[in-house]
Amino acid sequence: MKHILSRARLCVGLVVTITAVPTPAFSQLISLKTVPVAAGDQFMLFPSRNLGMGAISIAVDDSVLDPFVNPAKGARIADSHVFAAPMYYSVSNRAGSAGSLSAGALFGSPKVFGGGMVALQQLKRGDEFGPVWFGELDILPSNALRARSATNKYGFLTLGTMLPGDVAVGGSLFVADLNGMDGVEHLYSMASGIEQSGDMEDLRIGAAKTFEGGRTLEGIALFHRFDMRHDVTYVDWVLVDSTNWQWDQEVRRENNLDKTDTWGLHLGYVQPVGTSGWQVGGILTANWKSHPKIPNYEIMNIPRDPGNSTAFDIGVGIAKQAGPTIFGLDIVYEPGSSDTWAEAAEPVATVSGDTLQVGERTVENAFSFSNAFVNMGVARAVGPAEFQFGLGIRVYDYHLDQWDHVEEDFRRQDEDWMEWVPSWGARVHLGDLELRYVGRVTTGTGRPGVAWDGVAVGRAEDFALANDVLLAPSGPLTLQDVTVLTHQISVSVPIR
Repeated sequence: MKHILSRARLCVGLVVTITAVPTPAFSQLISLKTVPVAAGDQFMLFPSRNLGMGAISIAVDDSVLDPFVNPAKGARIADSHVFAAPMYYSVSNRAGSAGSLSAGALFGSPKVFGGGMVALQQLKRGDEFGPVWFGELDILPSNALRARSATNKYGFLTLGTMLPGDVAVGGSLFVADLNGMDGVEHLYSMASGIEQSGDMEDLRIGAAKTFEGGRTLEGIALFHRFDMRHDVTYVDWVLVDSTNWQWDQEVRRENNLDKTDTWGLHLGYVQPVGTSGWQVGGILTANWKSHPKIPNYEIMNIPRDPGNSTAFDIGVGIAKQAGPTIFGLDIVYEPGSSDTWAEAAEPVATVSGDTLQVGERTVENAFSFSNAFVNMGVARAVGPAEFQFGLGIRVYDYHLDQWDHVEEDFRRQDEDWMEWVPSWGARVHLGDLELRYVGRVTTGTGRPGVAWDGVAVGRAEDFALANDVLLAPSGPLTLQDVTVLTHQISVSVPIR
């Protein structure tokens, strides 16, 4: 048994939490996932015109969301306005929910443009929490506020100007004070209590130029920093009387750090084709990620040490506008790679009798990704209203090579799955007021685990932060299906 547990602790996967948020507001941050984990739309804080159309973005401008993605596109703000955008999502099987309220203003002028936003959010944890096979042990009362929910605060500022030659430049800063991330209660599957605290910053510099004939070119450089602390409480069951088979509980606390820095570059180009309303576009995005510290997600204190990732988006889009109807299609190929490892916190003996010294690698994981995304959508205007429908399909496909230097073993694993995201929306003008609604459902995801293969035991659960997940599973993936249902309403009123 000792040998089996030792092997599980080393082979059970290493998790890298990267805050590349998979929502339209952070579309230049590339998401890498190795488990089909259900991610709530925690960061759907900004209003959007195209989200109900499958979030198409390459060949169709999103006049509402674009200033938040590329600060230079604030130059296209037609009217200065104030806005509010409440959002709510829930995960099925009572696996968590969140609600937020965003409010802000955007202003435009021939020379200077900009704006700001603030948001408050309540994040509710899922019901399953604690080592259920031993029964729930309440380190806190079951109705303790901080055991059931967390409050997050967000802020956004952007400012830009027009330069000679019809070139717009701008900068933006997005900050977050985080006391909870979606799904963390399922990440530490053996914990009896988790307290979170941390922050996030996203800094962007953008440029955009419009050429003759309606052609446009844009570029973005960004830096994204994520820094979280997880204070985790475990309960170990200790056999104190083997004769009478009596057990006692021993409380143990760990402080885990989760840090990731991302540098990114993005280029986008769009041009009309002919005079019949067609447009084509293309994007090229690159992300370089450094993971200075990765949390320990398992019950044994084996540090998750540095890692590095690279990822690219290569995409094309087409769109057609015919009177009151708009159609768009985006196709994106997303290759990537990631290397993560664990370092020995103390000398470790290998199966051949050698010793790995402190700081030497006990496990190494090499991922190679070949993901793809297809988004399509249509919108139809009827009088003062517009109705939208869309569908997004995400295909995840990766290969893992894993070296276990303690067991002196090597293995390979391939995984792939699909996520389906149907969406719908409506927009209506009521005098000067514009009211928007969007809803979407994410299926094909859930709460992943790892099947027991008769050699190693362990469970590799994780969450998708609104971020990415890189997990080296110890065996074939299993899945408890859930769905994520999201609603957002936004209201904007021009400033006269």
